[in-house]
Amino acid sequence: MFITYILKSKNFPKTYVGVTSNINRRISEHNSGRHSYTKRYMPWKVLYLEEFDNFAEARKREKYLKTTSGRRLMKKIFHEKG
Repeated sequence: MFITYILKSKNFPKTYVGVTSNINRRISEHNSGRHSYTKRYMPWKVLYLEEFDNFAEARKREKYLKTTSGRRLMKKIFHEKG
């Protein structure tokens, strides 16, 4: 099982979209400062998760959510501004 996830910074108006097979480990990595982009906006909370049977499907969804259309959808769903 693979998960496409959306994280939201608790202190900044930032979101992060990614894919993983182990969500607990991945969130721990983001909140421990192991990744250059996410360490600037720590701490992170899980905003949304989608489960997929294979990596290709999860990656396709991640790529869509990172497009302009995908970001608009996220803002619409989660009522974010900016």
